[in-house]
Amino acid sequence: MSNDERLSRRVWATLGLFVACAVLTMAPEMEAQQPKPAIVLSEFIFEDAPFASAHASTIVETHNGLVAAWFGGTEEGDPDVGIWLSRHNGSRWAEPVEIANGIQPDGTRHPCWNPVLFRPANGPLLLFYKVGPNPRTWWGLVRTSTDQGRTWSAAARLPDGILGPIRAKPVELTSGTLLAGSSFEHTGWVSHIERAQPTTGGAWSIDSLASPSVWRRSAALNNPNRFAAIQPTILVHSPTRLQALCRSRQEVITESWSNDGGKTWSPMVATTLPNPNAGIDTLRLTDGRFLLIYNPRTRGREQLAIAISADGQLWRRIMMLENAQGEYSYPAMIQTGDGLIHVTYTWKRQRIKHVVIDSAQLDAR
Repeated sequence: MSNDERLSRRVWATLGLFVACAVLTMAPEMEAQQPKPAIVLSEFIFEDAPFASAHASTIVETHNGLVAAWFGGTEEGDPDVGIWLSRHNGSRWAEPVEIANGIQPDGTRHPCWNPVLFRPANGPLLLFYKVGPNPRTWWGLVRTSTDQGRTWSAAARLPDGILGPIRAKPVELTSGTLLAGSSFEHTGWVSHIERAQPTTGGAWSIDSLASPSVWRRSAALNNPNRFAAIQPTILVHSPTRLQALCRSRQEVITESWSNDGGKTWSPMVATTLPNPNAGIDTLRLTDGRFLLIYNPRTRGREQLAIAISADGQLWRRIMMLENAQGEYSYPAMIQTGDGLIHVTYTWKRQRIKHVVIDSAQLDAR
């Protein structure tokens, strides 16, 4: 070996030792700069249950903790499908209990569908759901709870032509008005927005929610010959400007906008977001950003993702919750008072998954 080769090897060995020492010295700092996982908890609301199939969950924060509900039975559309609920006591979810079924006065039993929990600023906890042989002929009902979901009032049927929030949670304006994304399926898939104005005093009751004078329905958001769209979810951009996003049969999420507080809406158009004809949900964070949870494909429900946006138009996917064989669908999403984001969704039609996300870590993802 020549002297030049020996010198070259010594130089590279010294350089390698220097780099190794530098990396070891910087390791604690590099570790400290690693982003913390945004998902802080992933669990099932129940492991075993007296029903074979579960779907279409909803979640709400009450004064005494979280409450989740879904429909469960032999299989979607079977007469034994009822609305099941579980309350979180701060450490775990309680055993599911059935709080509504579709038994009629004559003994006929119809399936229940699509529960939606919502706690308005003034009034009891609300549970909206549907009963009927199928989505073309179902009708809307509502129950109230004054003890954070422990017990419930008798069901009241919503006025004719009103179904209530069809799958996604409603939003409450500063005036106390409730805006519910709703839709019909009996004459094609047609979306609309239902407005409920609070009565004198502003407190909701089972009687006021069943009154035709409280509710108003918007014109159709879509022409079903162009977009077959249902299940709107609403984002509030300002007291007057709102956005409705829908699932569709056209392999794309569609949108409509309102500039008058939800009274009138622009014709529906396509977004750039894919949709495999599956339910979606949205959320405005307390910092003003918007989240969308959806199946990010044009076919299949094997993937479930979250996207973020500053304006509701340009979306960036930031997290994949599921990416495996099976169905992961019909998500619901809320932000609780501590800033955490809670998501529930259907897991293989067998269970309901609950995921908790640290909103402070979303930018790092």
